[in-house]
Amino acid sequence: MTDTPPLMTDGTTMSVGTFLATAPAVILGMLVTDDARRFRNNEPAQVRAYEGTIACLRGALGGWPAAADWQLVLEYPIRRLGRRIDAVLVSERAVIVLEFKSASRHEQADRRQVEDYALDLQDFHRDSRGCPIVPILVAEAVPGPVEWELLLAGAGRVIDASPASLPGLLRELAGRFGVLSVPIDPAGWPGGEYHPVPGIVDAARTLYARHGVTDITTSRAGSQNLGATSDAIAAAIAGARADGGHRALFVTGIPGAGKTLCGLNAVFGVGRATQAAFLTGNPTLVHVLREALARDAAVSERIKIRDARRNAETSIQALPLFRDTYVRNAGHTPPEHVIVIDEAQRAWSAGYAIAKSRGRDVPLTDSEPGHLLDIMARHGDWAVVVCLVGNGQEIHDGEGGLAEWGVALERRPGWRVSASPGVLTDPTARQQMPRLAGMEAVASLHLDVPVRSIRCAAAAPWVDAVLLGDARAARRIAETSGPVPFRLTRDLALMRGCLREGARGLRRAGLVASSGARRLRADGLGAELPHMDDKAVANWFLDRWPEDVRASDALEVVATEFSCQGLELDHVGLCWGGDMIRAAGGWRVRRFAGTNWQNVAAAERVANQINTYRVLLTRARYETVIWVPRGDVADRTRGPGEMDGVADFLVSCGVMEVSAAAAPVVRAPPQGVLV
Repeated sequence: MTDTPPLMTDGTTMSVGTFLATAPAVILGMLVTDDARRFRNNEPAQVRAYEGTIACLRGALGGWPAAADWQLVLEYPIRRLGRRIDAVLVSERAVIVLEFKSASRHEQADRRQVEDYALDLQDFHRDSRGCPIVPILVAEAVPGPVEWELLLAGAGRVIDASPASLPGLLRELAGRFGVLSVPIDPAGWPGGEYHPVPGIVDAARTLYARHGVTDITTSRAGSQNLGATSDAIAAAIAGARADGGHRALFVTGIPGAGKTLCGLNAVFGVGRATQAAFLTGNPTLVHVLREALARDAAVSERIKIRDARRNAETSIQALPLFRDTYVRNAGHTPPEHVIVIDEAQRAWSAGYAIAKSRGRDVPLTDSEPGHLLDIMARHGDWAVVVCLVGNGQEIHDGEGGLAEWGVALERRPGWRVSASPGVLTDPTARQQMPRLAGMEAVASLHLDVPVRSIRCAAAAPWVDAVLLGDARAARRIAETSGPVPFRLTRDLALMRGCLREGARGLRRAGLVASSGARRLRADGLGAELPHMDDKAVANWFLDRWPEDVRASDALEVVATEFSCQGLELDHVGLCWGGDMIRAAGGWRVRRFAGTNWQNVAAAERVANQINTYRVLLTRARYETVIWVPRGDVADRTRGPGEMDGVADFLVSCGVMEVSAAAAPVVRAPPQGVLV
């Protein structure tokens, strides 16, 4: 029997033999000490929960010599969610994830929680790859009979248990485990590389709870990239605060590289002590982040939800409201010394801002960049403006790009500017920054490692090639980088089935479509998520189906580019519309007016519509299933040939088609998840 002393690194770790030989009070003391180190006080309910877990495990593992050398990890941290697994049992042949609940029934929400823990280990823990991972929910209820399935590599389905049934269940499991070609090292498993990839909402919650960006970052390459950018932002804020003056930083990056994560870290991390705010013109992002932070704070801080929502409003602010408040009150200085502007390249140009606000309560006299710089310059001592700049995300008329920021800064030479070198050479005119006097080029202000797409780092360049109409380049990317995380179907029901199978645990699925895809309503997809309705948006992104039919997982309401830009889902069903079809060897952009499609010729509007599909194609963390309707020969607005052309082009780009006989669930973690 291995007799190793307990460790408290990532959870409290020891062999099963050591656990049984150690007095329960000692184990409890270790857990309570660890809990007190993370939180200020031990909750009595948490202490009782620890006591129950220890007693249940001792009853399940006692008198079982074969398991003495297994490794037991108590309170293993799942940093992606800011939570901890109650217990993980590791043998040479499998990993068992245990979640203990005092509930009198096995709740579906609890099943999702423990299944998500197993999926997290499958995707992000290196030493859990290629082995069965069995999630078990232990509750104070008599479980039904176990429906055994093959214990394949990856996360299996949740098994219900009770304290009474757990001993027999564990022994039955041990007899069903096969021999692995590469056995697990139980003693080394707790220290194995674990690099979680947080979603934007998960990241915001974790950072808001005063964790740092390094606690939640991803693979080693992504972590280094994000860490370097976050450090550069922190250094600029610290330098401005120490030396005085006004600084503007421009952080660029490919879609899904973590710009928002770095911005949130600047607000909730280094900027927290100096009063900082995250500003976005995207109302959906405001609604979702505020509500997510408020719900968490209401529970963790035991405050009323309305008070939690009020607190969240100070950190996540709507850019138009911030702008108008201080344009209207020219003598007022905002309390924030640091503002982070999300998708700063989408700020209004001077001409558009003046025309758009004419006749409103707060007429604008300059571009949005000009007004925002002047507002922050009211701080006589110091101020920092951090601009997060995405490529190919412009979807509205009047979005001035980096060129408009350059014009504003040329007229305000008092600002010290730092930017990634690429802003000076961008081939798109509105995304190119002029060479400003004293401007500092900082390579670490560019994020080029994708972290949103978990299964394939080549997802973003593949999307670029597709939208450029370069099928050969797209296929080459798909063939050399492994299968890209996109699949194609012409069957709407089959797409929904794939999404339901993929969205296990706490993973989310949802339907997205272009706001211009007006004829999708003929296929029953006429219900769009109202992106200005804060309650509807929060329900869609944060609540769960089947408990709430308003949730994205219900796969009923479609989110447009206005609803989902800046946010993400784990599995996305992209419903392709007739607003962008193939014609004459390229993409043809159209808009639906009256009863017919009309071709769009204006270059900016064509670019914006192509960017709309870039937004939609880059929302998924795991996979996008693209549904291309078959059309209807009897309907001139839904010509089958037009839709066939889109589907054929996507296939030529390397997209795999989903067949009705294809098994939608892949249990083994895809290669390339961890690097």
